[in-house]
Amino acid sequence: MSAKLLATLMLLFVLVAPAQANPHRLDDSLSHTVPPNVQMQWREVPAGQPGAGGMEAWLRVNVRIDTREWAGRSGRVYMVLARDQSSSIEAVWTTQGRLQPGRVVSGERALVHAGPLPGATLEDQLQVRLRSGPDWLSSSRRLNFHFEFDAD
Repeated sequence: MSAKLLATLMLLFVLVAPAQANPHRLDDSLSHTVPPNVQMQWREVPAGQPGAGGMEAWLRVNVRIDTREWAGRSGRVYMVLARDQSSSIEAVWTTQGRLQPGRVVSGERALVHAGPLPGATLEDQLQVRLRSGPDWLSSSRRLNFHFEFDAD
């Protein structure tokens, strides 16, 4: 292979390769749920859909994210729901407008803010619906949500 062809292929790879995210975990230790502990309830199974059952809960989350280190910087803030050894969880939420509404499943992250971080804190109130499949086995389970910032 000629050196010119190799150089062209390497340049093409650099231009086409996806940018690697460099997420920075944000401090959201002042966020809290209302109520502090939520009991999952069995969902009603729709007629003719026996496998559609599962567990569901509703809660409010008062989000307060410390963004002092990144204030004024442009980028994207993601909500992350860590995967654990139990059944998969889906979280769907609406907001009061500061953050974006969305959906996330265990092991994924979802965009909640894009653009410059406006100041020392990013605050909102989320109305969250949690759902799992019928394989939910635990009477007690801690879900691990956190926020990450990818700077532009």
